[in-house]
Amino acid sequence: MNEQENLEIATFANGCFWCTEAVFQELKGVKKVTSGYSGGHVENPTYEQVCAKNTGHAESLRIEYDPQQISFDELLEVFWKTHDPTTLNRQGNDVGPQYRSVVFYHNQEQKEKAEKYKNELDASGIFDAPIVTTIEPFTVFYPAEDYHSNYYKRNPSQSYCYYVIKPKMEKFKKIFGDKIKMPA
Repeated sequence: MNEQENLEIATFANGCFWCTEAVFQELKGVKKVTSGYSGGHVENPTYEQVCAKNTGHAESLRIEYDPQQISFDELLEVFWKTHDPTTLNRQGNDVGPQYRSVVFYHNQEQKEKAEKYKNELDASGIFDAPIVTTIEPFTVFYPAEDYHSNYYKRNPSQSYCYYVIKPKMEKFKKIFGDKIKMPA
């Protein structure tokens, strides 16, 4: 917990961080979202190394949030509903272990909540296949290179943003409209 502002940290991997960063940045109570890499064995990996699929890292998000405004449970709900947790090492056309689905828990409470949500979803039969999302202890987070930050906001007309992220954002806003920040 960041004592200065009483912020807490969540770390998720659920596909391309350009897409997932854009989603979590829009939530009320989320103060900062940083794209980066977690879950691997190479120190300070580069994007190129991670894309080469031999560092073990997943494209991840470090989410700093105010638990008085948004709970970890609400973040988990957004996590589970904005990607396909049944596809191993894949989200849409993005394929490779760097796109795997992971909740990196920071404490026992986060672990228990993530496991409970996953088990309930699996038992519900909502998905046609078993959930492959892993729930792993957080170890280290390496921020991605600066050009990945705010990628969607800075490049809305770039083809990947327009054809992949924009539709995802429209769907997200329909589902979570009550949780979205008001424009400044």
